[in-house]
Amino acid sequence: MKHQVKTPEGNLTVWTEFVLWEFADVPHLQWFLFGMFFVIYMIILLGNGTLLVITKVEPALHTPMYFFFGNFSFVEICYVSVTLPRMLMNLGTQRRTISLVACATQMCCVLVLGAAECFLLAVMAYDHYVAICNPLQYPLVMTHKVCLQLVAASWISGIPIQVGLTFQIFSLPFCASRVINHFFCNIPPVLKLACGEMFTNELMVYMTALLFVSAPYLFILISYIKIISTVLKLPSVTSRAKAFLPAHLILQWCCYSLNQPLLHI
Repeated sequence: MKHQVKTPEGNLTVWTEFVLWEFADVPHLQWFLFGMFFVIYMIILLGNGTLLVITKVEPALHTPMYFFFGNFSFVEICYVSVTLPRMLMNLGTQRRTISLVACATQMCCVLVLGAAECFLLAVMAYDHYVAICNPLQYPLVMTHKVCLQLVAASWISGIPIQVGLTFQIFSLPFCASRVINHFFCNIPPVLKLACGEMFTNELMVYMTALLFVSAPYLFILISYIKIISTVLKLPSVTSRAKAFLPAHLILQWCCYSLNQPLLHI
């Protein structure tokens, strides 16, 4: 990470709104892209909404694992609803501007929800670890009260830091350009428009990524190493198949490789 100072050329322009990059080079694909992203949005809403409803109405699924799955589905619904509707509106109306307040709000929501998602993944890995490695203690460890506390901590713990980071970024002066080279207000493209001393802000971004992305990922990795080690010690193939849940690993991989904006810092 380089110690970088950006200095504005000439007078500093105070922008009250930004312009989002919105497929400007492919205007003939506007409605195709609108339809494609609308379908994707509906699939995400219906898929996660269905899972959320099923885990609530089906008594057999009132277990810690499905309780965490339900909360994760709700986070996913909120997460995509922060960015995709705005992008669909921009595609449909060709209005690409976003106010500074709306941009800051969108970034803050993405960061808070991204942090909650990472922590929930870590909580789900811990739940799986206790169920496999300490099955006799599982009912005593993963009580309903503990599950509520873990979910609440996942939601709340990232709010102060992410709000502070957003405030710090939008307290910077912005240079002449107001075009955000992205589809929504993400940290890297917004920071590229800022002027002044950047070292402190870049350090905060990297420390935030380390805390909310790398730390949960390391915890998940250690948990699954222990889980796999325990599963391999089971006597029969049937027991191993019942104990190990590949859906957990698939979910972890998808979220960390495709759905975490902090990973692209």
